[in-house]
Amino acid sequence: MGIFGIIGDERTTVANSVYYGLYALQHRGQESAGIVVNDDGVFTTHKNSGLVNDVFNRHTLEALGLGTMAIGHARYGTLLTKDKANAEPIVVNHIKGRLAIATDGKLVNSVELREELEMQGMIFHTTSDAEIISYVITKERISSGSIEEAVSKAMSKLKGGYCLLLMSPQKIIAARDANGLHPLCFGKRENGQYVIASESCALDSVGAAFVREVEPGEIVVFSAEEGIRSIKDHVGKRPEALCVFEYVYTARPDSVIAGCSVHDARKRAGACLAKAHPVEADVVVGVPDSGLDAARGYAEESGIPYEIGLIKNKYIGRTFIAPGQSAREDLVRIKLNPISSTVKGKRVVLVDDSIVRGTTCARIVRLLRTAGATEVHLRSSAPPFINPCYYGTDIDSKDALIANNHTIDEICRIVGADSLGFLPLEDVATLGMSGRCSGYCTACFDGRYPTEVPTKQKGKYDGKISEKKNN
Repeated sequence: MGIFGIIGDERTTVANSVYYGLYALQHRGQESAGIVVNDDGVFTTHKNSGLVNDVFNRHTLEALGLGTMAIGHARYGTLLTKDKANAEPIVVNHIKGRLAIATDGKLVNSVELREELEMQGMIFHTTSDAEIISYVITKERISSGSIEEAVSKAMSKLKGGYCLLLMSPQKIIAARDANGLHPLCFGKRENGQYVIASESCALDSVGAAFVREVEPGEIVVFSAEEGIRSIKDHVGKRPEALCVFEYVYTARPDSVIAGCSVHDARKRAGACLAKAHPVEADVVVGVPDSGLDAARGYAEESGIPYEIGLIKNKYIGRTFIAPGQSAREDLVRIKLNPISSTVKGKRVVLVDDSIVRGTTCARIVRLLRTAGATEVHLRSSAPPFINPCYYGTDIDSKDALIANNHTIDEICRIVGADSLGFLPLEDVATLGMSGRCSGYCTACFDGRYPTEVPTKQKGKYDGKISEKKNN
């Protein structure tokens, strides 16, 4: 999911800036989008299902009006939470005022928190973690002297990998979980406005100069009167565990995360692949978009020429984050098309960012063979996925993971490749080696989770009634 916020001294068309920021973060979520504008405590909201440019146009942005601050959200909907009602930001009115909240990531104790809140009389309208977080913060706000104090108390109860932007009538608060699983940064524009975003590419899109990242466990308070203030003494120190999948797939290649260029990290992955899994071939082809940089790295290290071999329909979203397997397969059919002159009669090294379920890469291998490739040697710039992710990626079961159910040789036969090689697990930590991160979450590859894992994965209102009767 992508979150974006902006705050300044003067009333401006802040919604326009949030729109551009969300557009830059569209790759992080394509199910829904929303913006809340704050004009001296009056909140105006627009959100709906669809891509950013489907949800917003000139008229809807004008209707949001002027304001001194705003936050926005681009949602990545999982199969269980694909619902228009789950669109963010969420606005809550409470006895001490109101707040709007936008989140990235997922809690591991969401079911327990929701059950506890329901027993206390809370009524839920969504199945999202954002609503749970908003209730936990609101409950703490009643007995706290400030909204940041309430956030601080709430974070001791929130477990998992999350970033959040919270807007009160006077402030925007940015917070990141103690392990720092998902990225969050902020910058400043020449007019004095502060901008907060999931990735640095969104700062660039509105002309904001990067200042720094929000540190793991940190709360940063932005206000027009006081500027920025950092709070770090509310949670105990935990080992840093940035999701390494940000470098592999999630983030845009022009972003810098933890001081490391995503583009450079992916090229390093490709170079490591070439060393670990060399092969005699005529051309290296990358799967657009997140496999292209790794393919370049493979080509440079191996000496095999790099060529554009697959053309992506730019109007199709990311298949990995499409909710549901049938939706992913439908998108693959119209998303990619091979360039026959690049692959016909040649031995092709096909570099993809990862192999999760196996359906996408099998389809691509068939496309290349149909276009005339004599051999297709598949390389993954991530190790085999063998464990579910509990922090926001839609991999909630081992059953869907092809590497958890088959050997590498079996996977190679299933996808129809001539050979198959994965990035060695020991090379994962080197992807961000030029940055400042002290540790990574690699649980989907090795099962070493940085937090406790959920004891309950489905809530009362997730799934069909018939499924409940069968369980």
